[in-house]
Amino acid sequence: MTASAKGAVGGARRAAPGTPSARQFPAVLSHGFRPFFLLGAFYAGLIILAWLPLLHGLIELASAFSPLDWHVHETMFGFVAAIVGGFLLTAIPNWTGRLPVRGLPLLALVLLWLAGRVAVLVSGEIGWVAAAIVDCLFLAALAAAAAKEIVAGRNWRNLKMLAPVTLFFLANVLFHVEAGLSGTSFYGGRLAIATVLVLIMIVGGRIIPSFTRNWLAREIPGRLPAPFGRFDGVTIALSTVALLLWTVVPDSTVSGNALVAAAALNLVRLARWAGDRTGPDVLVLILHVAYLFLPTGFLLAGLATLAPAHVPAIAAVHAFGVGTMGTMTLAVMTRATLGHTGRALKADLWTSLIYLAIVLAAVLRIVAGFIPDVTWILYLSATCWMLAFFGYGIRYGGMLLRLARAS
Repeated sequence: MTASAKGAVGGARRAAPGTPSARQFPAVLSHGFRPFFLLGAFYAGLIILAWLPLLHGLIELASAFSPLDWHVHETMFGFVAAIVGGFLLTAIPNWTGRLPVRGLPLLALVLLWLAGRVAVLVSGEIGWVAAAIVDCLFLAALAAAAAKEIVAGRNWRNLKMLAPVTLFFLANVLFHVEAGLSGTSFYGGRLAIATVLVLIMIVGGRIIPSFTRNWLAREIPGRLPAPFGRFDGVTIALSTVALLLWTVVPDSTVSGNALVAAAALNLVRLARWAGDRTGPDVLVLILHVAYLFLPTGFLLAGLATLAPAHVPAIAAVHAFGVGTMGTMTLAVMTRATLGHTGRALKADLWTSLIYLAIVLAAVLRIVAGFIPDVTWILYLSATCWMLAFFGYGIRYGGMLLRLARAS
């Protein structure tokens, strides 16, 4: 998976001679990362733009979800699902050697994603069952498209990547059923968070040390990241167990201790990747910063279970969500966009400001969980989040909408 993950994030593979040219399609439909990264970025900003007025009763939506459930659902199954879709559709050609899903099939997936957003928004009018069916179609279709390509390419070892996509789909189904039958959702949202975090541990554990090693070997010879080994496998396995406990029995002492242990293991894992030597290359450094929020989230989640009077659970949720997911998605989106459009893998000032904004958004949101009465911190965090994702859309939108030096 190392080469495939690197190919998905770091650059494009050239089509074999005689294959159809990407220029037969509109540029935005020539590769999965293009529409889904662009739509996902703008949607990430829009849902937060609506969230705080919605929370304070200044606006109302026609959704059957409560305001909090709408916020959680659209963050996970709207924004994050789009980025997962863009990444997966970009990675698969590197796994199989086949052409990417493009043109009308890609357009169909994009329309299914958009239909889900509309269905959830008006679910109060069309009913939660109808909204659930429409909304769940995207992840089902994404899993089916991925399976088709992997099987056609006889790339059996990457069939396992369908497991987290399928689990993410089931989490969405569970979210709708919970909210529809009881009026609120708990397990579906946590299962979705856990699934994405495991995916980040797997993929991040390949690309972060790989890109770090490549850059250090070229620019600053010396200590290099430890290769993927048994320690990484044990860390992922135990962290997965901790996340399952956090999902099912979040208030148990066993869950709290497992989460704290997962924090320690992931912190050691990160330290083995020589991130302290990557300061001069912001594109590499941000990957390490993003992963740092993972053990932070584990630690906060464990302490929120073991000492709930002192550590709020919401701080852990946002360390995972805004910190790990928000920062890692932007790190992957920027790097993949540059690499797959034939540009140098170098962060300009705008990109560095995008990274600064998302890191500030995460830190401020964690702090806001400890002092909820100081509302300006919450608003400042939301503003930084919007600046980061709208900033990506503005800076990288042109790259995504047109074919450049390579694609």
